[in-house]
Amino acid sequence: MTAVYVAAGSNVDPERYLSRALELLAKAYSPLTLSPAYHNQAVGFTGDDFINLVVGFHTDDAPAEVRRQLQEIEAACDRPKDAAKWAPRTMDLDILLFGELVSNEPGLVIPRPDLVKRPYMLKPMVDIAPDVRHPTLGKTMRELWEAFSGGEHPMVEVSLGAEPTSPRSGPHRPPESGQ
Repeated sequence: MTAVYVAAGSNVDPERYLSRALELLAKAYSPLTLSPAYHNQAVGFTGDDFINLVVGFHTDDAPAEVRRQLQEIEAACDRPKDAAKWAPRTMDLDILLFGELVSNEPGLVIPRPDLVKRPYMLKPMVDIAPDVRHPTLGKTMRELWEAFSGGEHPMVEVSLGAEPTSPRSGPHRPPESGQ
C-alpha cells in the first residue's frame, strides 16, 4: 500500500463541495486522514477566498487511476472538465505526494511543485504528516515548513461543520520505503 496525499480546495460554496468531495474520497479510499481546513485568499487571480485542506490515504491503485478517480470526484462536485487554471472553482483535487514516486508525466507531476511554494498545501501536510520526507528535496514536511516564508499569505483554521461519513484515523503513516 502506498501513502498518498491530496490537496483539496474550493472557493465556490466551499463547505458544500469539500464535504461532498470528502464523502466521495472516503468511499474510494477509506480510511482518510484529514488535516484542519484553512481559509485563505485566492492566489493567481482575484476571487472569493478558498478553503483548503490535505487528505491522506493508502492505496494499491496506480497514480493514473488515483488521478482519474480525483477527476471523477471533481466532476461530481460540478467542476467543468475545461475549467480555467486560475479561476474560481467548486473543487480542486491535486496529488501532492504518491509514496516516494517522482513523475514528470504530463498531467501527473509528482511531487507537486506547488507543495513547497504554497502555505495552503504545505501547512496542512505538516499537520498530518510532519515526518514524511519530500522525495526529491530529502527534507521532512516539518523542516520545509520551518524554512518556509509564507507570512504574506495568511491562513485561518476553520471548521467545515459536519464530518465526512468515513472514520478519521490518527496521524497518517509515512510512505513505506520503496513505494
